[in-house]
Amino acid sequence: MKLTINWQPDPTKKAPLYQQITDYFLKQITTGNWVVGDQLPNQRRLAQQFNVNRSTLASATAILHSYGVISATTGGGTKISSNTWSLLMSRPALNWHNYTSSGQFVPNQPTIQTINQLETTDFTRLSTGELAPSLFPKKLMRQALTDVTTELNSLNYLPPEGLYELRVALAEYLKQWQIKVNPENILITSGSLQALQLISVGLLTHGATIFTEKVSYLNSLEVFQSVKSHLVGLPFDNEGVAFWQIPQSNAQQLLYTIPSYQNPTGLVMSLKRRQDLLTFAAKRHLPIIEDSAYQDLWFAKRPPLPLKSLDTHQTVLYLGTASKFLAPGLRLGWIVGPQAIIRRLSDVKMQTDYGASSLAQLTLTKVLQSSAFPTYLNDIREQLKQRCLLALTALQDYLTPYATWRKPTGGFYIWLQLNAEISVNQLFHQAIGSEILFNPGKVYGNQATQMIRLSFAYTEPIIFRKTICQLQQLIKQQLETTD
Repeated sequence: MKLTINWQPDPTKKAPLYQQITDYFLKQITTGNWVVGDQLPNQRRLAQQFNVNRSTLASATAILHSYGVISATTGGGTKISSNTWSLLMSRPALNWHNYTSSGQFVPNQPTIQTINQLETTDFTRLSTGELAPSLFPKKLMRQALTDVTTELNSLNYLPPEGLYELRVALAEYLKQWQIKVNPENILITSGSLQALQLISVGLLTHGATIFTEKVSYLNSLEVFQSVKSHLVGLPFDNEGVAFWQIPQSNAQQLLYTIPSYQNPTGLVMSLKRRQDLLTFAAKRHLPIIEDSAYQDLWFAKRPPLPLKSLDTHQTVLYLGTASKFLAPGLRLGWIVGPQAIIRRLSDVKMQTDYGASSLAQLTLTKVLQSSAFPTYLNDIREQLKQRCLLALTALQDYLTPYATWRKPTGGFYIWLQLNAEISVNQLFHQAIGSEILFNPGKVYGNQATQMIRLSFAYTEPIIFRKTICQLQQLIKQQLETTD
């Protein structure tokens, strides 16, 4: 049966609108008013009925999906899927919300949750920080997988630090950046996000302070807050982060930075700033987390050497990932650091997941060992460069009166500042209504409320241009409404 809903959330109540919607749905299901198989109106109609943005509705439905009380079927819309009423007749109801709202792990920001939910749909994704499927190196990966399956004898657990052959291949790969390490200095992780989580739970005390740029990828995560650490933003300029503003303290402190093609700004820390930072860190015994996610993706000129290559005092933990230059689905990253730290983090990792995928590690080893890999990297750089140029042309053609931006020299992103009279939050919700996703600057820092991050790496150039034209129309509509 198709449900008819005659209810609206109350914006004057303290509870957020998405929570009111969630609670209303749960009440209707648990009381038996809605039964298994009942069909909900589509999201556009529900958003209109509730007088809310589609992003608010998406947040509510994401929670309901996670509870298992609704499900989407191909061509069949969204239906009630939990037989909660029959469970209530046999025993008291279990309120999973009491569990999902507790625990030590802090949930993502609502905006990030909305983006994560909608990125799996047919939206145009100017938000996605990954390579387009069309850039996937099919031939290189097919050969790597063929080589792996030909030699495969088992898929047993690997050593705590990861596959030894992969660590050897990574040590050889890092030589191009003048990072000289042994395999024993490398830990394989399930992506660089896990590297951050391992550091947070394995090395930090509660109340530790993590310094980063005021506008930073780290601000879009809650992993450090989950262990009660404090994020403190530092000013930055075209040379990099103003590290000298870190105060003297006896409390545990560290600095997180992406020196090359920083996410989201795309800035590159100068060589002198890197050298000065390391001198400062050595004197102050300040640990540094260096995230090198975009380091290999320059357009015309290599960025300066990584902090790790200049590190003579073992103050830098160096994070790398295959997600940006190859494939995020491999879920492989690495930490380079002192052996004592690697042993500690590998022990924590074994308690977490008992090691990253053996098959993925074997495959990445073959890719790094392939004579075709350097050629592939050069091709990806050229492809990203061309996509960037086409994206900049689209911005020039459609958004010149409404925004300014910095020309990237590498990476995936354009950091764009909208004029003061334009509401980024309103534009974000307008765009969702037109099935367009971008990342509002506020998820990266409170100082970035007029900023948005656009990715040119995922969406095909012709679609990117068409979507920027759509954003122009949405901006015009917003300005006409406010006049």
